[in-house]
Amino acid sequence: MTVDRVAEGGPNLDSKLSGVLGGRTAQALQRAFGYSVVGDLLAHYPRRYAARGELTALASLPLEENVTIVAEVLEVRERTMRSRRGSILEAKISDGTGVLTLTFFNQAWRARELKPGVRGMFAGKVSDYRGARQLAHPDYQVFDESAPATTGADAAAVRWATAPIPIYPATGSLSSWQLQTAVGLVLDGVGGVPDPLPEGVRRAHGLLAHADALERVHRPERDDDWKAARRTLRFTEAFVLQTALLERRAAARAHEAVARIPRPGGLLDRFEASLPFELTDDQREVGGEILADIAAAVPMNRLVQGEVGSGKTVVALRAMLAVAESGGQAALLAPTEVLAAQHLRSIARMLGPGLAAEVMPTLVTGQMPAADRRRAALRVAAGQARIVVGTHALLGDTTSFADLGLVVVDEQHRFGVEQREALRLKGRHPHVLVLTATPIPRTVAMTVFGDLDVSTIRQLPAGRAGIETHLVPLAERPTWRARVWERLAEELAQGRQGFVVCPAIEAKLVEDDGGADAAPDAGGPVASVASVLAELTALPALSGARIAPLHGRMAADEKDEVMRAFAAGDLDVLVATTVIEVGVDVPNASTMVVVDADRFGVSQLHQLRGRVGRGSVPGLCLLVSAAEPGTVARERLEAVAATGDGFELARVDLELRQEGDVLGAMQSGGRSSLKLLRVARDGEVIADAREAAAGLLADDPKLAAHPALADAVRRRLDDETSEFLSRG
Repeated sequence: MTVDRVAEGGPNLDSKLSGVLGGRTAQALQRAFGYSVVGDLLAHYPRRYAARGELTALASLPLEENVTIVAEVLEVRERTMRSRRGSILEAKISDGTGVLTLTFFNQAWRARELKPGVRGMFAGKVSDYRGARQLAHPDYQVFDESAPATTGADAAAVRWATAPIPIYPATGSLSSWQLQTAVGLVLDGVGGVPDPLPEGVRRAHGLLAHADALERVHRPERDDDWKAARRTLRFTEAFVLQTALLERRAAARAHEAVARIPRPGGLLDRFEASLPFELTDDQREVGGEILADIAAAVPMNRLVQGEVGSGKTVVALRAMLAVAESGGQAALLAPTEVLAAQHLRSIARMLGPGLAAEVMPTLVTGQMPAADRRRAALRVAAGQARIVVGTHALLGDTTSFADLGLVVVDEQHRFGVEQREALRLKGRHPHVLVLTATPIPRTVAMTVFGDLDVSTIRQLPAGRAGIETHLVPLAERPTWRARVWERLAEELAQGRQGFVVCPAIEAKLVEDDGGADAAPDAGGPVASVASVLAELTALPALSGARIAPLHGRMAADEKDEVMRAFAAGDLDVLVATTVIEVGVDVPNASTMVVVDADRFGVSQLHQLRGRVGRGSVPGLCLLVSAAEPGTVARERLEAVAATGDGFELARVDLELRQEGDVLGAMQSGGRSSLKLLRVARDGEVIADAREAAAGLLADDPKLAAHPALADAVRRRLDDETSEFLSRG
């Protein structure tokens, strides 16, 4: 990358990069990172800092990833290629222990720069060639080892020797030092940088001015500079984010909603009197919070998170009945046809024939026969169906409501912004209740759902037999796979049932219904429903078992028929994809086998495990994986096997995944939203920032006296993420 020109005058944070760095450079930054304005580039902070005498540990470099390293040249040699004309220049570099080879084709002139003893930064993709690690055609920048010869040379030499070298997140086409050059030119040219932190907040927390923090994070003279800068910029990021979330929360509460108040002796009281079990203390407490919310004339926006099997559906149904009593309708949006049908059956069963006849729970899905769907749509439009359960079909133009008073979204991460908003707009500022069985650490809830009230159900209903989870490590114990199927057969012999879950439907068809936390594809073939079904039906131990497949490509009525048969005990084993991840409730199911378990995320595995052990029958979960010891995939599986506490798993998962895009970038289509802030580590910073932002907004809700903060809120959130926040 070469910088074409520097714009005249003083650009600001909203100035186009093309006017500061030139068109070619700006295009390269746009392609690599999506950056278009000065503020984007200045928020591209160094990933780490190297000392001039420090070398990178080469043994820890990951294969097939772009890296930037600091190393010393050991030797350089040129050899003629055998198969074609030309030569290869090979330079061996070292960190003092390991050796990495740099390979250049027909570029013998590089030997004049890469001399033994020279140190520098080298960037490229690490590959393996005949058992040795190499960088083919890497980019590099050698250090000029001569100290500056200027007036006051001693001081200059000390600065040169001790100044940390910023190493930026880079790509194959943009190296760290090219980014450093571009950032330096922008810093030199940018005009006054407004400070989004009010002076009182900045002083109270002992932070730097924003312009000073940007200078020190990108061009530090000593380690203390970038450490102080990061502290300031981390707090600023949290403060701007919490200000945005609190603003959206206030905006949502500014609308007027219809208060929904259940009457004594009405639907809700009759329902509770008919329950064959006692509600847990958590269910009562959370239910009370919801009823208080919907009895107010402002829209409820509440998230209910709970352990797998903690009874969130009962809590949601109580809210639906409270709305139905006032003549309103409640719509439950489920992510899959299987789950929607399961919810409907569960709701109808809990209501009993009398209450069900009054509120007429109705299913609306895309794969229903046309005549059934028309009849369902008429009941919904006329207001007869006061509880409506459906999939994306609820969002279409053919579904309209007489008086939509409550929207319940099950497993929010499965739905995009536009989908949730389309349903909400079918009513007049309806109350919104979000359910998730993926436990969320407090700091994540504050960061992701800061515009929602959060309720938590930790208690499980009495009488659950519990679940044992074991990792089956095929990397060390390949013969244990046969024992897995023997163990399944032993459970079936006791009259119990089992699930076998695979990441793919067919050999090359991975089902994309795994949710936001699915593990990245590790490469190579994955277990499929088709292959595992064939394997199981061929086993003598399972010769008498009734085994059926279940996956997302099956027709809705076919999936429903299979699930009904399994629930009725007419099938012994389901070989399925993650369509059974949430909501499926078969108390007689005792065994969950997850094949290629490393292909699933932590919360997915916790969800899948929750499909068994739901009654008096003890649950057994076997996580089958060939993941090697010491890998992140293996650590995740070991964590799931070690604890059944979903909240502890959420914390572990957060640390292992480093949260990536917790703000909703996965849902909104944008890139990762967080720069320096890490919710697993910075809980105290987030809490302090939220308190400071709440105090400021209480005095100045429109940010009229804080234009720099208002601009930062606008700039900080791209359009799609802003939409995500405002629609919640």
